[in-house]
Amino acid sequence: MESILVADGVAFLDKELVPIWEQVRAGQRLSYDDGVKLLRTNDIAALGKMADYVKTKRSGSKVYFVINRHINPTNICVLSCSFCDYAKKTGEDGAYEMSTEEILELIDDEIREVHIVGGHHPTWPFERYEEIVRAIHERFPDTQIKAFTASEIDYFHKRWKIPEREILERLRVAGMQTMPGGGAEVFSSRVRRELFPGKAGRQRWLDIHRLAHSMGIRSNATMLYGHIETLGERVQHLIYLRELQDETEGFLTFIPLEYQVGDTKLVPRHASAIEDLRMIATSRLMLDNFPHIKAYWIMIMEETAAIGLHFGADDIDGTIGEEKIAHAAKAQSPIGVARERIVRLVRDAERIPVERDALYNEVYVYEH
Repeated sequence: MESILVADGVAFLDKELVPIWEQVRAGQRLSYDDGVKLLRTNDIAALGKMADYVKTKRSGSKVYFVINRHINPTNICVLSCSFCDYAKKTGEDGAYEMSTEEILELIDDEIREVHIVGGHHPTWPFERYEEIVRAIHERFPDTQIKAFTASEIDYFHKRWKIPEREILERLRVAGMQTMPGGGAEVFSSRVRRELFPGKAGRQRWLDIHRLAHSMGIRSNATMLYGHIETLGERVQHLIYLRELQDETEGFLTFIPLEYQVGDTKLVPRHASAIEDLRMIATSRLMLDNFPHIKAYWIMIMEETAAIGLHFGADDIDGTIGEEKIAHAAKAQSPIGVARERIVRLVRDAERIPVERDALYNEVYVYEH
């Protein structure tokens, strides 16, 4: 029988976690080696206790969600990323382009946040993207707009030769308030060469977020995991994000994104629920300067996301509505969940649901 060591209220089967726990309790920053140990451990219960301790110090028992709508204006894309089931070429079966009116029909006055990402369209001028943002802002002035990943901003710059600062400023004038964290994938040159050689790499992604933060535009950050990346590459990705956050303090939340096997089949199966929980907990412990960590239910399913609320996550995203990208890869989650369902999910996890806006301002606390 394995011996158990109890340290400061946590029972450890994996003794290598004990010195990490001591650092966490002392408020000390964890190292690359610490991060790899966290991702390798089978002592899931102790890992969860450690991450929940950090989460509780930051936000108590609160778990945030938003009434939101994902808008994916087009899936036509010049890139051919090996992990993507969503993108199509012009004229290909399933390719689509949404009109402005079609986009507006997906939104109503209850939607607090609109999240816009899509394909790198070969012919849409930059003005088309401005028009989408402006039309939403004019029709729904109280709805916050979170629009376009750093990889899309990089594409707009390369395709239309517009300076990045001008792109961000024009989008902000049109009504964009914050940026999503997508397009980061994994900050590994090796993985980029194999999976997404035409897409913005680590330095471009970080530089664009650095610029956005310098302009007062807050943003999110992501990592795609569960494909061909190594555990070390995951940890290094987190460290790069942590370093930029030290510099700018512009990130709002980190979202671990589980690779959806779909038809691309880079690996035989999805990451397990245990792997998802390891990733959430390690993110919370390594990203000591990030306000929030998200359990993204659309990819890991509601049940795992609810458990993730005990593994360091304090955000569960939102009602989402119609989302196309993950579901193109056959994500198994429902297309959308209502406010009441999310409130019940959070309460069943013995946490306090807090409705928020895109900038994490609290809208309503469901205390009872």
